[in-house]
Amino acid sequence: MNLREYKTVTKRRNVLEKELNVRLKNIGSFTLDESVASTRNCENMIGATQVPIGIAGPLVMKGKKYYIPLATTEGALVASVNRGCKAITESGGAMVDSHRVGATRGPVFKVRSLEENKKLNEFIETHFNEIKELTEKTSHHLTLKKISSQGVGKYRYVRFVYDTQDAMGLNMVTIATDAAVTYIEKATGAECLALSGNYCVDKKPSWQNFINSRGIKVWAEVTLPSSVLTRVLKTTAKKAHETWFAKCMLGSAMSGSMGFNAQYANVIAALFLATGQDIAHVGEGSLGITTAEVVNGNDLYVSIHLPDLMVGTVGGGTGLATQLEALSLLGVAGGNNGKNAQRLAEIIAGAVLAGEISLLSSLEEGSLAKAHQQLGRGGI
Repeated sequence: MNLREYKTVTKRRNVLEKELNVRLKNIGSFTLDESVASTRNCENMIGATQVPIGIAGPLVMKGKKYYIPLATTEGALVASVNRGCKAITESGGAMVDSHRVGATRGPVFKVRSLEENKKLNEFIETHFNEIKELTEKTSHHLTLKKISSQGVGKYRYVRFVYDTQDAMGLNMVTIATDAAVTYIEKATGAECLALSGNYCVDKKPSWQNFINSRGIKVWAEVTLPSSVLTRVLKTTAKKAHETWFAKCMLGSAMSGSMGFNAQYANVIAALFLATGQDIAHVGEGSLGITTAEVVNGNDLYVSIHLPDLMVGTVGGGTGLATQLEALSLLGVAGGNNGKNAQRLAEIIAGAVLAGEISLLSSLEEGSLAKAHQQLGRGGI
C-alpha cells in the first residue's frame, strides 16, 4: 500500500483503518488546518497526536511576568516547574542574558592530499565575500556571519554560521550552504561528501556546540533568600548546594555526561512541543551547566547556561494553530527582526532555571518519589 497515492488525510486514515482493522477516531479528531499541516509539516498525514498542555507560573524575569506553556505526558513536571517559578518570583525574579550565535551547517569535503586540503582552506578564507554574496541571494532573511574549518587527512570539515532572524532556520541554511558548496566544488575541484558532515553539529549533543555554541546561547540567574528556601522549597542553602555539587558536578563527571545539569531536556522538550519547535533539537538543548553557591550566609545563588538553543518564532511548526497560540501566550509570536526568537530563548532559560531549582530541592528533601506517586499516578 502506497499512502502517497491518497491525497487527503481522511482518505489515508480510512484506508489504514480498513486494512489494519483498527479505529483511529481520536487520531482523526483535531483542529489543525490539514491543508497546511499535510503540505508543510508532515507527509502522509493521517491525523494528530494530542499532548496535554499545562501552565507554570507566573515567572518573573527582568521585571516582566510570564506564564509558561508546557506540553507533556509526564505527571509532576508542570507542578515542579510551577514551584520553581514561585520560588524565583518570590525572590524578586530572575535575570537573563542571551547572545545570538547563529544557525550552522557543516559539510565535509574530500581532497587528494594535505596540500590540496591546505589550498581548499585558503580558498574558503580568501573568498568569504563571494560566498557570503552567493548564500544571501538564497533568502532575504539570512546573513552569513562567518566560516570556520578543520582538516584531517584528506577531509575538510567546514562550519557555516548564519543569522536567520526569528526563524530557527535550518531549511534556509541548508539551501544557502548547498549553493556555497556547489561554488566551492567548481572552483577548487574538491568533492563534497555530505552537505551535513556532523560538524554543524545538528540534533546531537557535542563539545563543539558546548564550547562554540549554536543558535542562541542563554544565561539565567536568581538568588533565593533563606525564607523562600525554607517556605517554598522546604530546604536550606547548604543542603541544596551539597545536592547540586554531588549530582550536577561530581555525578556528571563520574558518568562522563556532556551536560552538568539536573534536567534541562525535560523542560526544554515540554516547551518545544508546546511552541512548535523541532523537538529533535532537545538533544542539543540538554547541554549546559547549572551552578550554585551559598551567599550571604543562608541564601542560595543558582544560575544556568544553555549554550545551544535552536529556536524560532516563524516557520516550521510555529505557524500551526495551537503552537501559534502558545507563542502568543508568551508574547513572542511571529517575526520581529530576530527579537522574538531571542526572547523565546530567554523565556526557556527562565523555565529551565525554575525546573533546576525545584528538582534539586525535591531531591534534597527526599520528595521526588512521593511527588511522582501522587501526581504521576493520579494520587491527587
